Amino acid sequence: MTAQKTTQKKVIVNGKGNSKQHAFAAALGEIQQKLMQESEVLLRVEPFEVEVLAATEQTFTERFLFFFFPRKRTNYQVQLAVTVEVSEIDLTLVPFMQEKIADPEGINLPFVSKKIKTN
Repeated sequence: MTAQKTTQKKVIVNGKGNSKQHAFAAALGEIQQKLMQESEVLLRVEPFEVEVLAATEQTFTERFLFFFFPRKRTNYQVQLAVTVEVSEIDLTLVPFMQEKIADPEGINLPFVSKKIKTN
């Protein structure tokens, strides 16, 4: 009996960065975080298809003390729809055996005896 199941899911993720590579890396790094919210135990996440929903390049001029040292800055934002194949363990299919044991963190007191002395 196997408790592993494989499904395909579509995840929409966003990413920001100072370069195109950083924006895509931030978006792709968010996939596992979103999938962990939905499932308990992930074995493997494999992307099959990446669709770019939106890609934005924002350019502005930055100045020191409003007048000095102007420089051009660029930020990138992407929104991706990623189809992934997810292998996970379905915990409802795993049969757990129940055992009753003594408290493992309990303290055994050797000087206390259960025998009652009677004279």
